[in-house]
Amino acid sequence: MTAKKQKTESKDKKALRLAETTDISPEQAKELMRKHGKDSPKVEKEARNFKAEG
Repeated sequence: MTAKKQKTESKDKKALRLAETTDISPEQAKELMRKHGKDSPKVEKEARNFKAEG
């Protein structure tokens, strides 16, 4: 497996975890991770705010 593919799979797993814990879609989770950083505590806060607004 290439490093790029491993990195993509890692991002996908983190996005799925975020989506499951905050009840947003995986695509929404990926977008928030792009904007706020994949390991940032802010991304989880933003995901919860996103869900609350929707």
